[in-house]
Amino acid sequence: MIDKFVRSIAEAIGAVADGATILVGGFGSVGQPNALIEGLIEQGAKNLTVVANNAGTGHTGLAKLMELGRVRRILCSFPRSAGSVVFEELYRAGKIELEIVPQGTLAERLRAAGAGIPAFFTPTAVGTRLAEGKEEREFDGRRYVMETALPGDLALIEAWRADRLGNLTYRESGRNFNPVMAMAGKVAVVQSQHIAEAGEIDPETIITPGIFVDRVVHLPYGDLAA
Repeated sequence: MIDKFVRSIAEAIGAVADGATILVGGFGSVGQPNALIEGLIEQGAKNLTVVANNAGTGHTGLAKLMELGRVRRILCSFPRSAGSVVFEELYRAGKIELEIVPQGTLAERLRAAGAGIPAFFTPTAVGTRLAEGKEEREFDGRRYVMETALPGDLALIEAWRADRLGNLTYRESGRNFNPVMAMAGKVAVVQSQHIAEAGEIDPETIITPGIFVDRVVHLPYGDLAA
């Protein structure tokens, strides 16, 4: 019987190699799997490449991972935001590398990785510094730049509800980057606020099918009916 529920955060995280690429779901602090990030901190992997929408806030979650010196490089759309003090200090000191990726391009690079598409062309960033060194082509009189897929070794996901098969639902803006990151991760681990029996979740509401999910840990929070 398939059962992707695990009993602890440590079991969910498993073995993570130094130098791994970690996909961190969330849009700012909404939908960010902070408990799993804490588990990654405890696990001890270092020299990491992190892919996220932003570069963390305050001194918790992703910001804490960076503050501890565990992140070598970050790819994100919004490195500077309210509370991104840790990233800014590290970047000014030359202690972290940054690749800025436009938000739509970031989502499509992740989706492409999950769909097995190695690269695609987009007009976004044509003629800017972000396109330097990348292949360009013209289609119907318009210039496009080639972007490559962005897979990760481990995806850290927060879900609203999960069943033992790994099917996931999300709540409102908590959905954000989590579904495409679950697709793009070679291993996808999930912290879910609520759990369900197999078959209990309406198939029409499932956003991430269980085929993309490897392990789920239940971290109760909030009212399911809210």
